[in-house]
Amino acid sequence: MRVYTEERDRPALLLVDQRVSMFFGTVAYMKSVVAAEAAAIAAHRVLGQGDRVGGLVFSDTNVAEHRPQRRATALTRLLSSIAAANSALHAGLTPEPTVSLNDMLTEAARVCQTSGLICLFSDCDGLDDRSEALLRRLAASNDLIVFNVADPTSRSLAPDLKLTVSDGDTQIEIDSSDPELSAKIRASMEDRLEQLHKWSRRYGFPVVPLTTSEPALDQLLRLFGHGGARR
Repeated sequence: MRVYTEERDRPALLLVDQRVSMFFGTVAYMKSVVAAEAAAIAAHRVLGQGDRVGGLVFSDTNVAEHRPQRRATALTRLLSSIAAANSALHAGLTPEPTVSLNDMLTEAARVCQTSGLICLFSDCDGLDDRSEALLRRLAASNDLIVFNVADPTSRSLAPDLKLTVSDGDTQIEIDSSDPELSAKIRASMEDRLEQLHKWSRRYGFPVVPLTTSEPALDQLLRLFGHGGARR
């Protein structure tokens, strides 16, 4: 277990994923909404305890960079970027991705080089072999927390669920009544999560699960308590 110590005026960098892959939800909320709300709550908490807060708010094609500052106006600008990126997502959006998750992990290491708090709010789509080295670097120099946002379908596809999935160029229909297809999708999601947890254990950073079936605030209060997370 990692022991977090109280520090003041410490930089905190929030990586807020608002890519098209986050515009998905089958129960109550989109993954993008849960990530945005959780990041906003964390930003208020960080500033409220006297630390500097900043962020990288990223879509498939754009990045809004906010250097960590300890000012209410800086918090307002960060929250505005999160809201704008979230509002820009819609069902017909088919961008040509130029921003990857690995790009953002690289940028995080540049902005917050040492002794900071780095929080990633994402579905972790795009994790690959290169991601391991980037996460290891961040965890070695900073306190890293990964808030993994998932939809209940990542555990089990409903038998009558029909989905349209697109990578921006091609589009396919997914019918969960096909048991072989459902098994492949579930295995792929489980493999990605298992890889993330393996790196979590190896490099000592926590993975915090968030779901689209509940409000972000309720989940954070249950996970960390009404007093908030202590570092």
